[in-house]
Amino acid sequence: MGNSESKTQILQKTWVVCALALVCTFLWGSASPCIKLGYALFEIPSSETWTQILFAGIRFVFAGILTILIGSALNRKLLLPTKSSVPSIAKLAVFQTILQYIFFYIGLAHNSGVKASIINGSNTFFVILVSSLIFRQEKLNFKKVAGCVIGFAGVIVVSMNGQKIDMNLSLMGDGSLFLCAISYAVSSCLMKNYSKKDNPVMLSGYQFIFGGIVMVILGLIMGGRITHVSVNAMLMLFYLACISAVAYSIWGILLKYNPVSKVAIFGFTNPVFGVLLSAWWLREGSKELGINALIALVLVCIGISIVNINKAAEK
Repeated sequence: MGNSESKTQILQKTWVVCALALVCTFLWGSASPCIKLGYALFEIPSSETWTQILFAGIRFVFAGILTILIGSALNRKLLLPTKSSVPSIAKLAVFQTILQYIFFYIGLAHNSGVKASIINGSNTFFVILVSSLIFRQEKLNFKKVAGCVIGFAGVIVVSMNGQKIDMNLSLMGDGSLFLCAISYAVSSCLMKNYSKKDNPVMLSGYQFIFGGIVMVILGLIMGGRITHVSVNAMLMLFYLACISAVAYSIWGILLKYNPVSKVAIFGFTNPVFGVLLSAWWLREGSKELGINALIALVLVCIGISIVNINKAAEK
């Protein structure tokens, strides 16, 4: 009992939440350039959306297997779903993997990278709104909204990067990306609820496997094909699987022990890491990137501070 209470107290400390959440968002940020590198290594054209979904499905199946293996090693026993946890795993797979990533890839195929980054960065807004207004997991107040607005401003600054944004709205492009953000928000709230009785690492692992298999089947049915495989390509696929396995497992554990808003607000650092790592690894970015990234980081940090000061005040 004492060890359990000590673990809970440690995982609720703000600096621990900050450190672990930033590990997650850094890994997710690194996924953006690595997915592009993966497409190049597997020779997947940017226009072949269903091949990209097939690729993502394979990645998530591997991620699920890795998650279960790591979780089993840490728990010193094989993580197996119980009969009562199967419906929870299925629902998580639908929102966290299947819908989120299908909508993401469809939206990305029908939109500019800049607008996609900005809309995708809005998912933190949706997480806090959905957890407060629909799942009633916490109260929505001015400080949370203000923190989100300031953090989102940072996402816009770093995503624009000296470029213009197309203000035309499209159902396939913008609509799909907003549905992606909503799916992510619902999955975060479901993980918060389901992890009260089930191991969040177990839930993450099996939902990845189930969701990944569904995406592989859909990708194949819709004509997706991967025809080029190399050692470097498989190593990149393994790294992408590790990103999902590690990041979602840690994120799920944080959601189990903390209010959704305290964890979700760190999601604003995800696109900042993505832009910076893309500039470094893919040589993408303009001359204004350095100053834009600095402004974005300041805004995101202010937003995170406002929400976390708010959480401290509530305690």
